[in-house]
Amino acid sequence: MDGGRKIRKFSPCRSGQVCDWEELKDAELVTYRWYATNQILPDGSVVIIGGKGSNSVEFYPPRSGALQFPFLADVEDSQMDNLYPYVHLLPNGHLFVFANNKAILYDYKNNIILSNYPPLDGGPRNYPSAGSSVMLPLAGDYTTAVIVICGGAPFGAFLERSTDTPAHGSCGRIVATRSDPVWEMEDMPFGRIMGDMVMLPTGDALIINGAQAGTQGFEMGSDPCLYPVLYRSDQPNGLRFMTLKPGTVPRMYHSTANLLPDARILVAGSNPHYLYNFSGNYPTELRIEAFSPEYLSFDRANIRPAIEVIPETVRYREAFDLYVSVSLPVVGLVEVNIASAPFATHSFSQGQRLVKLTVTPAISSNNGWYKIGCTAPPDGKIAPPGYYMVFAVNQGVPSVARWVQLNP
Repeated sequence: MDGGRKIRKFSPCRSGQVCDWEELKDAELVTYRWYATNQILPDGSVVIIGGKGSNSVEFYPPRSGALQFPFLADVEDSQMDNLYPYVHLLPNGHLFVFANNKAILYDYKNNIILSNYPPLDGGPRNYPSAGSSVMLPLAGDYTTAVIVICGGAPFGAFLERSTDTPAHGSCGRIVATRSDPVWEMEDMPFGRIMGDMVMLPTGDALIINGAQAGTQGFEMGSDPCLYPVLYRSDQPNGLRFMTLKPGTVPRMYHSTANLLPDARILVAGSNPHYLYNFSGNYPTELRIEAFSPEYLSFDRANIRPAIEVIPETVRYREAFDLYVSVSLPVVGLVEVNIASAPFATHSFSQGQRLVKLTVTPAISSNNGWYKIGCTAPPDGKIAPPGYYMVFAVNQGVPSVARWVQLNP
């Protein structure tokens, strides 16, 4: 059951059919990897970066072996802090790669570092220091990408096995596509480690799960952070964070959060122990919860759109029509936003992205529906090929999503 070199694939199937993970027998990783990061590339292939003792890069489908990636060795410290590097595919086709407290712009095609970003203040951010990261929505002409990195444990907490070292609450925000990028610093309402950052259909981010002291690792965290926080990405510094209603179930190490098609957040997991342990502090948690953001409140139900008609597949740059129904008349522009289905683990959702489509104003039709003209993303640098959840967003309230396959 050694998974360090194994590759597993999931092929979607229709309702009523049986589909499951498949462990490939004809392909495996060149290098043993544990806690590596995956990112889907514009052509639909996958880059695999890093892992414990693996300062290299390789691809699936396999290419010519593994490529040395000394950046990860350069940022490794005595407690690692370079595992699960934060990797974001930028709209220029290059990769933003962040590990410990440093980031680079990486040309994966030629295996060269194009530039170095300024270091991020506040100490290490990756495993085991337990921050998190998102890329904010791509919109407009799709030339601008903004990265946010939040939380983490002070250096030394992991080495000292300190469970009560307070987490820090600082966040760094950077326009990764600028020629002269700088970090803009801001503070969350709470210090937090092991938080999950989930992009919402509206373009805001939810920060949920985690603890306020300690670090990642078995028996290493304390003081659960039960309060979710909304990060309002379009607001000015100082007004972006809003504290939401707290949960009651501690979600510590090995917890996770993912966006659901109905616009709720699936929250699951928490096993901070070597084995399952259902007693004592922070027991192994098998219950699953769904968190409903404010946009799903009862008083907004009459402006929540429903997608009535949408194609099942679209191609890059394709113009297509989407039809929605709404109880109250539409006022203003209805956004159509597509969200990927990322792989979320250890406080980072690999491949997570939200793209706001170019749309026309909604036009009322004879049957009471509204027609919205949409244009698919221009290429795989903006949205790699695959399946996306498509949300119609009316006055900040998202519909239930419809799955659409985006093809070249």
